[in-house]
Amino acid sequence: MVKNYLRATGFYHVSRIWVIKGFHPLLAALVERWRLETHTFVLPVGEITVTLEDVAHIFGLPIDGKPVSGWTDSSSDFVQSQSMAVFGREPVLSSNSKSYIKLGWVRRIRDAEPLDTEESIRRYKEMDGPLNLLFIWARERMPCLAPVPRHTLPPAEIPVAMRWSHSERTTSWLAKTIANFRHDIDYMQEFEWRPYEGMIIPGELHGHLDVCDTVAPLLSFECIEWHPADRVMRQRPF
Repeated sequence: MVKNYLRATGFYHVSRIWVIKGFHPLLAALVERWRLETHTFVLPVGEITVTLEDVAHIFGLPIDGKPVSGWTDSSSDFVQSQSMAVFGREPVLSSNSKSYIKLGWVRRIRDAEPLDTEESIRRYKEMDGPLNLLFIWARERMPCLAPVPRHTLPPAEIPVAMRWSHSERTTSWLAKTIANFRHDIDYMQEFEWRPYEGMIIPGELHGHLDVCDTVAPLLSFECIEWHPADRVMRQRPF
């Protein structure tokens, strides 16, 4: 998961798109805490990670549906038609890549996307996002890492990312180094275990939230990572 976060630098906009400005020192400090063995960040408060609950609340996206579990043997015609539906153009397929679309091509399309219509904005939002998820998750869960105090922002509602859109970043926060963020993480005094408590859940998401506690592997082509809900939820004392 973290290796994918390193591939992006932020989410910029025109029109009504969300703007979640990333910051490399913060990203680097978080990556230092990531453990591949458990797929969690190891922090002074315990093991934590981005969960399906975070995805649903931060982006307002459904989190249950048909799995994507591996290679496709679809014809090149099918792949090209799906590419047209998602990206608005046909991919260039070589003779040895007829059953998949190369990630490098997707990145080039994403970076060159003219964000001048509602359709292009929607498509761009579908093509990027993991880094946004990480930064919003960190700001909501760990107030010491936020660029501004959370209480100065509009009240949180789904999608939570909306209230961080276009948020200011103080001069002192921008001046922080990796060492500064490392210190903030090592000596954090507050962690939000229930940042979404009391939010009004849209009707279309109610059924999806039932799977938030599921302990299962998340599959995406060649990458398999566990959703360790049982490891990262705050344990009740016996």
